[in-house]
Amino acid sequence: MPTSLKSAESLKKAMHAAGSAPSRRVAGQDPAKRQQILDGARSVFLRVGFDGASMNAITREAGVSKGTIYVYFENKEDLFGALIERERRTKLAMLTETLNERGTVRETLIRYGMALATLLTSKQLTRVQRMVIGITERMPELGKLFFDTGPDSGKGHLVAYFDRQTEAGTLDIPDCELAAQQFFALCSGGLTRKCIFGALDAPPDEELIARAVDSGVDMFLAYYGTDALKRA
Repeated sequence: MPTSLKSAESLKKAMHAAGSAPSRRVAGQDPAKRQQILDGARSVFLRVGFDGASMNAITREAGVSKGTIYVYFENKEDLFGALIERERRTKLAMLTETLNERGTVRETLIRYGMALATLLTSKQLTRVQRMVIGITERMPELGKLFFDTGPDSGKGHLVAYFDRQTEAGTLDIPDCELAAQQFFALCSGGLTRKCIFGALDAPPDEELIARAVDSGVDMFLAYYGTDALKRA
């Protein structure tokens, strides 16, 4: 099998692991040790990428023995999938929290948009998206798998927020799922593409993100906001 296809199959296994149940032998494991291994793996993956990473390098980075790492994770794909899932849970929890804080609809969406755009333009996520894009033409199911388990899988909490605001009369949204997609694009679409394709040498600073988010939220509310929202 060509090297490129082996790489694609390997990354596909890792993405499946990210969307599945936790790794094997969870019962009786030391959570701190597991996090130590994941922290080491994160450093290695970010430094050399998925293809360049090895279990030996991760073992050294994490400061554990080879016997220990294989008790916690079956292989590199299993480890990468667990790392993706950990990062996804952490980031989605952070995004959800921004919707639960007090404030006006505009203030809430600004907070959410800032957190969302910062996440989607981060160096870590940019590298992962580049890896997946490079393989998707050969294996389109891999691209769909990343889409289903990656950042876009977190739109549900935003849809629920739009539903609540529509019921409260501050927003008038006939299709909240479509509106969530539009909001993602307004706040981060342009910046995300610039990061992926190298138009930006580094993740955008807070000022650049705020400019995109403020404009995106204002456009969104100009279309979906009600008179009640304007009077609030």
